[in-house]
Amino acid sequence: MSHVTTITAARRWLPVALVLTLAACSGKEETPAPAPAGSPAAAAPATPVVAAKVQSMGTEQLRESASQALRENRMYAPAGDNAIEYYLALRDKTPDDAAVKSALTDLLPYTLIAAEQHLGREDFTEAQRLVALIEKVDASAPALPRLKDGLAKGVENAAKRTESEAERAKKDAEDRTRQQAEQQRLAEQRAKEADAARQIAAQQDAARRDSEREEAERQAAARREAEQKQQQAAAQQANAARQAPAAAPSLRPVSTPAPRYPADALRAGTSGEVLVEITVGTDGSVVNARVLRATPARIFDREAMNAVKRWRFEPVSAPVTTRRTLVFAPGG
Repeated sequence: MSHVTTITAARRWLPVALVLTLAACSGKEETPAPAPAGSPAAAAPATPVVAAKVQSMGTEQLRESASQALRENRMYAPAGDNAIEYYLALRDKTPDDAAVKSALTDLLPYTLIAAEQHLGREDFTEAQRLVALIEKVDASAPALPRLKDGLAKGVENAAKRTESEAERAKKDAEDRTRQQAEQQRLAEQRAKEADAARQIAAQQDAARRDSEREEAERQAAARREAEQKQQQAAAQQANAARQAPAAAPSLRPVSTPAPRYPADALRAGTSGEVLVEITVGTDGSVVNARVLRATPARIFDREAMNAVKRWRFEPVSAPVTTRRTLVFAPGG
């Protein structure tokens, strides 16, 4: 297909593409961040309107690249690889080619729309590139003065906004400095309060340890006294056993109250038994008792011991040591 035929087909397609481009620009392109003050948009672009690599192409390569760009809807972007730049380079090389001039005329509205949209998004760098393309296509285009004025005002407003933001940032920094100073003051105050609280806690802890030590000493003394009594009772029992006749007297119970059922075991429905060994003194009271076996362990021991220590028997001539099994059964 000849280049003229390609341009003619493109011209038939361009009105439809214009509608599609407008829809795409309004819904699909991402909005870039605003250009900062002092951006390249405030001055003439540092790069030529038509990229150097495009200018260095031959006419045939330019025609093929322009046709390909049209087919792929790269009418004015990206920079250095779009139809309008290829046609501008072609126009420089073939100034009398009417088809090239016509293609540029057809592409101009798209570039105008894109420039206005980038101005609206405050993408001043891209807007200036597009304005420069428009000016190179047609320096007398009616929209040029309006676009240039909008570009200048947009850059000026962005610079003022940036300046205002800088002042606000400075104020925010000063506020943060004051807040940090206040936070440091409060932190120092809290540190002093915490130190005072630690001192009070240390004093209370020392008092608690003294109290615990005194209690431990009291309990140890009580245990030693109990052990001495048990030893004395055992010695008395041993002496009595040596003096007693060979046959131990039988025990006749006077009062053998049943042990209290532990509340936790009762709620859990736990049953068991405890085998105890008791020594009955001559007056019939239980003078010594110990647990020989408990099932389950440490559930019923305490209540079993409490019960047997309350048991009473008829007086006997000599202490008697015997074993009894106490059964714990819910509802028994």
